[in-house]
Amino acid sequence: MGAMQQTHSAVQHLSAGCTFLQGFHYRTCRRRWMRSVYPQLELESWPFPMSHPASDFRNLIIHTSRLTLRPPDQRDLSFMTALFAKPELVAHRPDPTPDSRVVTKARLAREISHWRKFGFGRWAAEADGELIGFGGVTQSEHYDALNLSYHLDPAFWRRGYAVELARAAVSYGTVHLRRSRIVGLVRPVNGASRRVLEKCGFVQEGMVELHGAPTMLFSLRTDVLGR
Repeated sequence: MGAMQQTHSAVQHLSAGCTFLQGFHYRTCRRRWMRSVYPQLELESWPFPMSHPASDFRNLIIHTSRLTLRPPDQRDLSFMTALFAKPELVAHRPDPTPDSRVVTKARLAREISHWRKFGFGRWAAEADGELIGFGGVTQSEHYDALNLSYHLDPAFWRRGYAVELARAAVSYGTVHLRRSRIVGLVRPVNGASRRVLEKCGFVQEGMVELHGAPTMLFSLRTDVLGR
């Protein structure tokens, strides 16, 4: 059975036993579902607190089996500048021009601003104490959903880090933030990113236009758990 089929099977199976659950019991049910779908995820801080002030986001540090995920800050600017100057990171854009330091500085400011406004956002991902990239969920500007995205240093590709980060983000978005839909946007030629989403149970909904180029819209829905 493939990853997508396993995810849908888990949702359908758990939904049958959770239709009457509300409040704490509903959240417990959802946590159990996430653990069944993502057995490789090991979070030291599990279960997450169900709410926290946005001003406390600096304390939100999550550990998976191999990654430390923390909110980004200004000390990450040099790494982020070098990251988005790599041709591999921008190869699938309509304009594959690497970002300048000015553009990257604005990107980091937006990342930090999102954390301050919502209390969550894309993490800075570290492996063995070394910063390797960024990723997580943000509030989508175009859909009633969270948006999952990730950018890792090419030196750390093909090691399973993107899937590990994505699974942590999905767990956080569904269990802690209690959001029932997460979307991911991928260029058709970006097969590696598409496979990451599929391994996390996302399915393609259709095609959309993003920055003037055709883009695949993937989504993961867990709202059936509340029915």
